Amino acid sequence: MVMLSQFIRRELCLLARQKADWLNPVLFFIIVLTLFPLGIGPEPNLLRQMAPGIIWIAALLSVLLAAERLFKDDYRNGVVEQLVAARQPVMAFVLAKICTNWLSTGLPLVLLSPLVALLLGLNTASLTAMMLTLALGTPLLSLLSVLGAALTLSADKGGILLALLILPLYIPLLIFASAAMEAASMGLAYQGQLAIILAMLLFSLALIPFAVASALKINVS
Repeated sequence: MVMLSQFIRRELCLLARQKADWLNPVLFFIIVLTLFPLGIGPEPNLLRQMAPGIIWIAALLSVLLAAERLFKDDYRNGVVEQLVAARQPVMAFVLAKICTNWLSTGLPLVLLSPLVALLLGLNTASLTAMMLTLALGTPLLSLLSVLGAALTLSADKGGILLALLILPLYIPLLIFASAAMEAASMGLAYQGQLAIILAMLLFSLALIPFAVASALKINVS
């Protein structure tokens, strides 16, 4: 536990120094959502109908944007190799990466929900559904992004490979999160979709950290 908090403090210090790592995905999310109303036109009904898909595609692409560099610097500087060679608990390092990745890329998207609702003309029910799906879905996006970054750590042109590996895994979340927002906009219940997203999150949380730790060890062996 102590080592986990030390790794989290280290990651937060690095993010404070390298602001582009967390600012670029957030700016990308805002810019994409700003461009859609300009491109589609001022049709409130059309924007409201397309909003679930637009929001979630922008969210998953913005999280993916920050994924490639997650382990790159630590790999080049030999930090990952030293952790594995010294038999330090790699799991604490992995959990710290997942936590700080969500804090820097997922949490800002949840906090920006009211602004997004204003841009796309969403009502209160849709805003609530958007915040709930982002709160449950963005940790899952971070878990999958960290997994993809670990698997492609030593590969050439890892960014392309990362996108090819991870984007298909995003599809179930995209479907259920968009369906929840569409149901909310029509005044229907969406607890079932939220329960499925929560189940996917818990399942990933139980397995992905171990897979990431194993992938890091394989990359330095």
